Amino acid sequence: MGAWEPPPAPRPGPAAPPVPRGAGLSRFVRCLYLVGFLDFFGVSMVVPLLSLHIKSLGASPTVAGVVGSLYGLLQLFSSTFVGCWSDVIGRQYSLIACILFSAVGYLLLGMSTSVWLFAIARVPVGIFKHTLSISKALLSDLVSEKERPLVIGHFNAASSVGFILGPVVGGYFTELESGFYLTSFVCSFIFILNAGLVWMLPWSEEHTDSNENEQTTSNSKVTAKANCDLQVKSLVNGAMKYDTPLQSLWIPVGSVLKRIKSIACSDLWDVFLVRLLMSVAVMLYYSNFVLAIEERFGVKPKLTGYLISYSSTLGALAGFLLGPITRLYQHNTYALLLHSTVLTCVLIMLYSTALSIWTVILSSTFLAFSTTVGRTCITDLELTLGGNQASGTLIGVGQSVTSVGRIIAPLLSGIAQEFSPCGPPSLGVGLALVAILIMLVNTPRYCSGRTAKLKSE
Repeated sequence: MGAWEPPPAPRPGPAAPPVPRGAGLSRFVRCLYLVGFLDFFGVSMVVPLLSLHIKSLGASPTVAGVVGSLYGLLQLFSSTFVGCWSDVIGRQYSLIACILFSAVGYLLLGMSTSVWLFAIARVPVGIFKHTLSISKALLSDLVSEKERPLVIGHFNAASSVGFILGPVVGGYFTELESGFYLTSFVCSFIFILNAGLVWMLPWSEEHTDSNENEQTTSNSKVTAKANCDLQVKSLVNGAMKYDTPLQSLWIPVGSVLKRIKSIACSDLWDVFLVRLLMSVAVMLYYSNFVLAIEERFGVKPKLTGYLISYSSTLGALAGFLLGPITRLYQHNTYALLLHSTVLTCVLIMLYSTALSIWTVILSSTFLAFSTTVGRTCITDLELTLGGNQASGTLIGVGQSVTSVGRIIAPLLSGIAQEFSPCGPPSLGVGLALVAILIMLVNTPRYCSGRTAKLKSE
């Protein structure tokens, strides 16, 4: 089987507008950066407080664990469907719907006075909290393949800044009376604000540019590639018209199922396996980080928290360095991913064998860069090999794979900790080595796919 290609899409209506260029594109992308920042800012205000709140509601550790797993399970099954849904109906409306349903979930969380209400509040968030995935898919639609790693890296960096600032604001609200409920309401308001921002994005500029392009193309020659690009854009933006209400309901559902079936039968399994292995490896590194540092070096959790914030800050800065790094690698995403994976493996090994806290600080410093680069590159490689015509589906499947890692990692971490505090990161090193081996074995296919794409350009 060859690289995955999406099945024929439903009969489109009027051609969707092309992507805004120049100042319009720049403004569009900057607004999406702000969407990512607000999303992570609001979520990071609430997430650190969830375990404390459910405990205050009288839940036992087992019940709290089951409710906590509910979010991961819902994300696992909804990521692919929501991503594919955005391919079918369009990014704008799917993104706004996901943001508003997430706002409803956090609003319900702000009214949760029992464990049952708490669990119910996590359902809409677990199903629809895919705003970042859809935003990345939209960014991949807007920019060229060479610009994609840079733009997605900047988007991740902007989101990381929100993750750094959010806990600070959430901690301040927690000091107030009924702090958790107030924090949840503020988070819900931020999501509503984010929905308004998405609604006010310069989508109209696309329509203006479309009319101008139609007039221009009537007086000039248009290449076959340009026509193909316009058709792809029309499918991506979901500009479709149907004859009957039943047809309008069934065709999008059928298209979603066909796309999922196509990607399940594709030969991208090795790319997603690498993503799974590296996700679990990094999660194992962080799984018992605070406890292991205290046991091995006597460092208090407060200082460990500063170390984690330091690493998060470096990770955000790394996103802004992706431009020079990708130019240094001549936009060879595969080589950059391979080298970042090797570096991540070496750094986790260095941490697991560290004899002093300074070695841990050194490994954490460079690990923040390698993991940020790796996350961006694996997404870009998925889109490059799979074809970004249905980028929402591909990114959704990638998020589902990461959700599987979130389910597996705690179990593996618990088993590994029975042997040693260094057990989880040591197991992570083994998984990273397997990921490197898979990439080395498939080097000819990755490189040939990239060469073919460059020739076609």
